[in-house]
Amino acid sequence: MMNLIGKWAFVLGVIAAILLGIAGKIDATVAIVLIVIGLIVGLLNIASKDVSPFLLAGVSLILATFFGKQSMTAIPAIANVLEAILILVVPAVVIVSVREVFTIATKVKIVK
Repeated sequence: MMNLIGKWAFVLGVIAAILLGIAGKIDATVAIVLIVIGLIVGLLNIASKDVSPFLLAGVSLILATFFGKQSMTAIPAIANVLEAILILVVPAVVIVSVREVFTIATKVKIVK
């Protein structure tokens, strides 16, 4: 059930990011909503077997949207969509990364 909530949160977040980006309505309230959706996705959506592919795709998406946003300033709608996607994805990647670091840290054996 939680996995289903995470998947729907991601789909709705991407749709919201695209629509709000096109409309040019990226303000503080929209950013907070996208951040919360990203946190939900990071907490509920990524199973342990999917961590590496998610982080690779997430970091790639963050880089592409960041640099794409910088280069698309001539087309504000596209720059806004990329910014909204960036706001959505960064919290999810941070949550999954931190969770994975804790997982790895608990598996490390201290040698005396």
